[in-house]
Amino acid sequence: MQASIATPDEATAIRVAVPAGGLSQDLRAVSIVWRRELIRFWRDKLRMVTSLIQPVLFLFVLGTGLSTLAKHGMPPGVNLRTFLYPGVLAMSALFTALFSAGSIVWDREFGFLREMLVAPVSRGSIVFGKCLGGTTVATLQGLIILLLAGFAGVPYRPTLILALIGELLLLSFTLTAFGVMMAARIQQFQAFMAVTQMLVMPLFFLSGALYPLGGLPTWLTVLTRIDPLTYIVGPMRSVVFNSLNMTQAARHFLSPGVTWDGWLVPVGLSLAIVAVMGAVMALIGVLEFRKSD
Repeated sequence: MQASIATPDEATAIRVAVPAGGLSQDLRAVSIVWRRELIRFWRDKLRMVTSLIQPVLFLFVLGTGLSTLAKHGMPPGVNLRTFLYPGVLAMSALFTALFSAGSIVWDREFGFLREMLVAPVSRGSIVFGKCLGGTTVATLQGLIILLLAGFAGVPYRPTLILALIGELLLLSFTLTAFGVMMAARIQQFQAFMAVTQMLVMPLFFLSGALYPLGGLPTWLTVLTRIDPLTYIVGPMRSVVFNSLNMTQAARHFLSPGVTWDGWLVPVGLSLAIVAVMGAVMALIGVLEFRKSD
């Protein structure tokens, strides 16, 4: 049997059907990438559990173990666990958001990222879908720590919980955007993990999560002010201690807020700084992805 050979006219008539790009396709891509992150997180039960170990250790083991040592410096009715709670809440989002962004490197190693990049959608939609997925996953992880608020002496007041959830969302988005920006050019998952481990703990310790920001040495004050986590831990601690019954002097001692050369940074400005940093890092991530092949 002879194989039929297409004539030139027939060859020119053959077309590959590729969906036209546009806003609807980009929104669909965002939805798909977002849902993929949720499905991946839900199926990885071990990751869900291990991400909670460090926050729980800091809150209950460290908070309880050092409570006797710190009780003389605490106002009546406030223990060390209450003070540590906002920082631990931020920690729960920190690890989850960065590790969620790290899945980009994993996808690159196994070739799945290339398949996404050749899709007829903008690369910005892929980055935004990743950021949205990491934000959702990290916030869900933080909600588990929110359920433990009562054990840390933090009341379950609706306004307090809603404020903390909003700050968690903002923090999670900024951290995921930071992770996506790093992962956009890193080729190996081991290298991403090494960079993450090098950055995570300094970000956490310099944020004031474990100590008040007032009365610090000059060198430590400067480092805390350039840490983006400082500008979300401060508002978290402020909203927690404003909900507790204590004197104004005690509240100011435990939650002095973020200051620039003696000027108290308003909470709204602190949150705006975090939002702008998240937007800038997401934009850098988009630009880096446009350079990827």
